Amino acid sequence: MVKQKLSTDIKSISQIIEQEEFKNLREIAESYEVVEEFYTIFPELKEIAVPKKVEDRVLFLKVENSVWKSELFLYRKQITEKINNFFNKQILKTIKLI
Repeated sequence: MVKQKLSTDIKSISQIIEQEEFKNLREIAESYEVVEEFYTIFPELKEIAVPKKVEDRVLFLKVENSVWKSELFLYRKQITEKINNFFNKQILKTIKLI
């Protein structure tokens, strides 16, 4: 019987996920996290906007009221910056209101 040698180079899951092969997985997880944490960052928008998805680093927000849509359009840069600051990284480029 041949003895198999076990690797002593054990890596944590976070070290494995940081590898380049998992870049897409990290981006998908971050996108999901933006949608999930949106109301934590902006609790005052709970009755106004609904985060739908993040695609190509653009957050899609559903806003029914045209007045609120115009208002949020004017503040899209500040909203994007606040989300990026919350996550301490450049996750979003901009916001699209739908």
